[in-house]
Amino acid sequence: MPSDLSPVIAAAARWLLSAFPPAPGPLNDALAEAQAWQAATIAAALRYPTELDAELLNLLGPGGSDRLDAVTGTDAHPPEGAEHPWRTWVDETVVSWAACLLADADLATVAAACLAATHHGAGSVGDARRLTVPSARDHRAAPLLRHPDLVSPIADLHRETLLGLLEIAPSRSSREPR
Repeated sequence: MPSDLSPVIAAAARWLLSAFPPAPGPLNDALAEAQAWQAATIAAALRYPTELDAELLNLLGPGGSDRLDAVTGTDAHPPEGAEHPWRTWVDETVVSWAACLLADADLATVAAACLAATHHGAGSVGDARRLTVPSARDHRAAPLLRHPDLVSPIADLHRETLLGLLEIAPSRSSREPR
């Protein structure tokens, strides 16, 4: 995991899991968390591909979760812990890109392959199979997080930018469940 992006990755994964909770049970919690972390790690590495980008992020901060909360409607009823500082480390673009990757395993495969072009390198995520080749168990553990229609309000915020970065035509990105 890119250590210099750890606060943003952790905040993005935590936000995704609070907005799209896993199915009940400790195994589902663990599987959903693994998927959210993999997606957030790839998204953060693509969003901040150089050491300078990561340093600027650490200096300026990512912006917080306010817009994401407004899109999901949680700004009217803040989730438990809304006042906690981790919410300031949420990067809207990282969360949006992670939602895109969670909803489309083919897109996640392309994104994971593009990590080699960043300073973080292809090995920064490790084995991203839960994201790129999700099993039926992975889908059952995180049915809300992996559902293209449910995550689309968040994914659509910055989908076009991600597709442009990965040089994929917008019509290529499927929103059909896998």
